Amino acid sequence: MNKFMKVGLVSLMAAATLAGCGSGGDSEKCPVKIGFVTDTGGIDDKSFNQSSYEGIKKFAKDNKIDKSCISYVESKSDADYVPNLSQMAEDGNDLVVAAGYLFDKAMGQVSKDYPDTKFFVIDTVVKGKNVVSGVFAAEESSYLAGVAAAMQTKAEGGDTVGFIGGMEGDTIGAFQAGFEQGVASVDPTLKIYVDYAGSFEDAAAGQTVAQKQYNAGAKVIYHAAGNAGNGAIKEAMERAKNGEKVWVIGVDRDQYKDGLDKDTEKSVILTSAMKRVDSATEQISKSVLDGKFKGGKTKLFNLANEGVGYPKKNPNLSDDISSKLDEVVAAIKKGDTKVSTKYIIKNGNMMTGQQVLDELAK
Repeated sequence: MNKFMKVGLVSLMAAATLAGCGSGGDSEKCPVKIGFVTDTGGIDDKSFNQSSYEGIKKFAKDNKIDKSCISYVESKSDADYVPNLSQMAEDGNDLVVAAGYLFDKAMGQVSKDYPDTKFFVIDTVVKGKNVVSGVFAAEESSYLAGVAAAMQTKAEGGDTVGFIGGMEGDTIGAFQAGFEQGVASVDPTLKIYVDYAGSFEDAAAGQTVAQKQYNAGAKVIYHAAGNAGNGAIKEAMERAKNGEKVWVIGVDRDQYKDGLDKDTEKSVILTSAMKRVDSATEQISKSVLDGKFKGGKTKLFNLANEGVGYPKKNPNLSDDISSKLDEVVAAIKKGDTKVSTKYIIKNGNMMTGQQVLDELAK
């Protein structure tokens, strides 16, 4: 198959899911064009993809760039990654952004095929002179989630918390690791359940494992599961309607409104471990506009540069928990508190915080 036939095939495969700008605007209207490719969670996953694209939209708004200059395409399966990235490059976007470590191989391939296009990939490192890789210290914000979960659980007389991940691996494992250590730092006798939904888009699977953990006595569940995590939020909301007091800690963006019951005006979101992918996409987009994009680099977003953290407003957090979180943030920034990315508890199992600490010490 020659190059022109490949381009035609790519166009056909992507046309059904392309959204946002149509032709992408013209060079006079668009000082810069940016295309975003979601993973299989979709653009409205209320988490990773949505937050990433919100950063691009904010960049466009703040710099008075027409909406037609930005666009997105949704990936329905892993097989869409290469054609979707290629289509965005073919469409003449100056910057093509991909959300998630699952884009690793696809980004490596497409960035070589289109050396004149700039690429930004989130949550994985891809070598390439035209690629910037954005990685996040998710273990740091997840440590805060663990502290909040443990303190809230103890305040309510409970002894169990839960973690729900999307798919197993080192990337989501860093979320789990920070959470485990944060819980253990407050009270090593607390029990920690860990389950993976096996998906970032299956909300039903997320709700099923949330049911398991709440039934086991979890007062607070922290999810790092994309749209699957919305199933955990749904489960918490249903239990709250029946008078049960349970909580979810959101991820990536402030999910307070996602857990809000319109009738009671109360949310089941205790707080959120924010992974500021919106800030990352905004910063990298601005670097392209300013001519300061430098490919071949890996940029770390952490507590020190506010690349991760927790919301400034947390209606459901007590003053004691908020004060403690501020102390922990300061300690991590200073280096007094070190957070490991080594996760301990196996999928479907439970350990106490002390068991986690013992394993980390080996």
